[in-house]
Amino acid sequence: MIDRKTILRNFTIGFLPLLIFIIADAIFGLTIGLLIAIALGVFEAGWMYWRKREIDKFVLFDTGLIVVLGLISLIMQNEIFFKLKPGLIGLILVSLLAITAFSENPILLKMSGRYMQGIKLSADQLLMMRKMMRRMFVIFSLHTVLVFYSAFYMSKEAWAFISGGLFYMVIAGLAGFEFFRILWQRRQMKQKFSGDEWFDIIDPSGKIIGKAPRGLVHGNPDLLHAVVHVHIINSSGQILLQKRTMDKDIQPGKWDTAIGGHIHSGETIERALRREAEEELGISFAQFHPLFRYIHRSEVESELVHGFLLQEEGPFYPNRDEISEVRFWTIDEISSNLGKQIFTPNFEKEFDLLQKIFSKENRSSMKPL
Repeated sequence: MIDRKTILRNFTIGFLPLLIFIIADAIFGLTIGLLIAIALGVFEAGWMYWRKREIDKFVLFDTGLIVVLGLISLIMQNEIFFKLKPGLIGLILVSLLAITAFSENPILLKMSGRYMQGIKLSADQLLMMRKMMRRMFVIFSLHTVLVFYSAFYMSKEAWAFISGGLFYMVIAGLAGFEFFRILWQRRQMKQKFSGDEWFDIIDPSGKIIGKAPRGLVHGNPDLLHAVVHVHIINSSGQILLQKRTMDKDIQPGKWDTAIGGHIHSGETIERALRREAEEELGISFAQFHPLFRYIHRSEVESELVHGFLLQEEGPFYPNRDEISEVRFWTIDEISSNLGKQIFTPNFEKEFDLLQKIFSKENRSSMKPL
């Protein structure tokens, strides 16, 4: 499952400049609160410029919004504006939430993007975020209406609680609701896929950003995960291929790379190599040589493939639950059957990579350089 807590945590930080202004204003008074908020904005802008070597327009927007609110507050030193100010801030929040939740311009997500470096939201995650924004829009809209009502028709004590304490209680309640909702969804997910293998979800560089069960990975190309492939070549330059069983959920009955499998969640590449070699062909204590790494995408899944070479003559002991047959193929045999639905698309792509790796003089026999 994608780490939603990380996404929500980084997203929530996007509200900090405005929240700091509200809190500092309530504790230290308007002038000191304004100075603290502006100082935070300046520090944030400098930090983002140091990291990205460019000025973040949303940092300027945050800081500019705080300055405008502060200056208006200083100019209009009367009680009714003081009482209306939390409502005006609420209107701004509600407006930003409405634009993000109900339009094609996710402005709050863009504002929070500076805190979410390296995190790319999938379509499902964007939908999840929009649903959360709609819940927040409804709740903050009700609170903002209540602030305006209390400013005109309720006691100062009631207004102070509604605009202050109740505001923080609403934020805490929303955070708690989202936290427990995520825990519940995670528990439901684990129960539903309790018998599945779990894989780490990664970005194109291989950085782990979450995890998901096999049942979700196979069928969602947005969930990039890592696999290992091993090409076995004998002393004659022939390539060993395995024939996939007919009950495989992907590419059944086709000839494929000699060894291939997923890297389990928390497993190293080396450990996955040795496990797959032992499970599929009964190979132990082999010496694998790295060949290539690339991303393979299809309508079913997306894989970050780590390819390796193994020089081995056999014998081999194929796992009959996954492999119906293994045998060595000559280069000519493979070349004459390309594009005929005999091999998996993965293998055909990697066969081309293999030919590029070996020298032009030895290409016919696939003997390593």
